[in-house]
Amino acid sequence: QVRFVESGGGLVQPGGSLRLSCAASGSIFSRYAMGWYRQAPGKQRKWVAVITPDGDTNYADSVQDRFTISKDNAKNTVYLQMNNLQSEDTAIYYCNAQLGLGPSGELFSWAQGTQVTVSS
Repeated sequence: QVRFVESGGGLVQPGGSLRLSCAASGSIFSRYAMGWYRQAPGKQRKWVAVITPDGDTNYADSVQDRFTISKDNAKNTVYLQMNNLQSEDTAIYYCNAQLGLGPSGELFSWAQGTQVTVSS
C-alpha cells in the first residue's frame, strides 16, 4: 500500500504564496501520474493538478496560471507551488496517484492532507 505525507500548508494573506510537498512511500512516480486535490469546508474534494511520469502537467481552470505542479523522482516527492492565493483556495490539500492527464479519481487511500488558509 502506498502512503503519502503532505506538508507545507499554513495561513497566508490574499496574494501570498505557499509551496506544498507530498512525499510518497515508494517509487511510484515512474508508474503513476500524481495529482493534487483539495477539499474546501462543506464541499466535496476536487481535483486541482496532475503531473505524469513523463512530466506533462494539467490544471483545473480555477488554478491555471497560479499553481505549478512539479516532482523530484529521486526524493519521491511532488510539489505544488501556489501563487496569488485567494480566499477560495482555502481548503485541505491532498495528493494521490491517479490515471491520465485530466481530472481523475484517486488510486490509493487518502492521507491527512495539509491545511491551507487564505485570510487577511
